[in-house]
Amino acid sequence: MPDSAAVNSMFGRIAGRYDLANRLLSLGRDAAWRRRLVSAVARAAPRDVVDLATGSGDVALALAVALPSATSVRGIDFCAPMLAEAERKKAAAGPGPAARVRFELGDAQAPALPPASCDAVTIAFGLRNLPDRGAALAGMLRVLRPGGRLYVLEFSRPAAWMRPLYLPYLRHVLPRLAGRLTGDREAYVYLNRTIEDFPGRETLSREIRAAGFASVAAIPLSGGIVALHEAAAPAAPFPAAIS
Repeated sequence: MPDSAAVNSMFGRIAGRYDLANRLLSLGRDAAWRRRLVSAVARAAPRDVVDLATGSGDVALALAVALPSATSVRGIDFCAPMLAEAERKKAAAGPGPAARVRFELGDAQAPALPPASCDAVTIAFGLRNLPDRGAALAGMLRVLRPGGRLYVLEFSRPAAWMRPLYLPYLRHVLPRLAGRLTGDREAYVYLNRTIEDFPGRETLSREIRAAGFASVAAIPLSGGIVALHEAAAPAAPFPAAIS
């Protein structure tokens, strides 16, 4: 299981170059993956959205742009340097949708939110860094209103045809490049290990159901490198698939 203090320290060290590394190492695909998440949330038209493990704020800020002005958007993260990057982006965006995002220091593992207080919870590339996935998912269900939606964007298991290309890149090329970009190769050795250890979309879907969600739909992206999971809190209809 990930150690929260070590993860916090690691993200603090790479916060200043985290976005640049993501863009270059994913060949720009990370932005497209987040757009898919934001589009899925926008289709549900929630009134209150919480983005857990918000990091440098990309998802929260994009949600504010995509959703109506009356929608409340909060971004929560436990790493102060990452939140400082998020606040910097918010300030740079100036007046407009981004200005209404509230960034808060908090723990995605156990968010300090009232029960049934939001319509949507998002978490992008953060679930695999939480020490207890089952407890974290149950906590996300707790803060959702009946019929609310959970959106999990996370690395997954690539399709068989992708593995001969993807795995050598993940294990050998990416840490070297990331080390040069951020000055912290070991941080990306750790992150790569969490990617390889993280379950595929079928297993993660079962874990989400086991946490109490009524149903789950998952779609692979970029040959299965990443998957977008959407789950419904009980007591509401749920679409058969993510389009």
